[in-house]
Amino acid sequence: MSHSYNRLWIHAIWSTKDRHSLITPAIENILYDQLKNQFIESGCSISIINGAADHVHCLFLLNHKKALADIIKQVKGASSHWINQQDIITEKFAWQTGYAAYSVSESVFDKVYQYILNQKKHHTKKTFVKEYEEFIAVHGLSNETT
Repeated sequence: MSHSYNRLWIHAIWSTKDRHSLITPAIENILYDQLKNQFIESGCSISIINGAADHVHCLFLLNHKKALADIIKQVKGASSHWINQQDIITEKFAWQTGYAAYSVSESVFDKVYQYILNQKKHHTKKTFVKEYEEFIAVHGLSNETT
């Protein structure tokens, strides 16, 4: 085969530092726009970003020329730096060190998209910690390997 093809959808999740509720309705759209801009700068097409007060979910196409860890590091680092530079909130904004990322096949893309779209409703019934533990279990991981 003379050409290389790839189309890798990634569902990435990460929380604010110490899971503080820093993503208020007042800054949510500003923050999501900044995250989107960082994904675009990293050469990734972003489909959706949404979350709750203490975490975000992002569904994006992986840039095949960059490592996933480098993209997430860039998006998280630049967005928190930007929020702090703009003095949008009184507290220091920071993301937790780690993240979770899962591949998403085209066959379940719409389901994952809807899941991310409905995050606020979803989290009226389930905490982020419970959700995160379920993601870890469903993907055969343990907290020691994350």
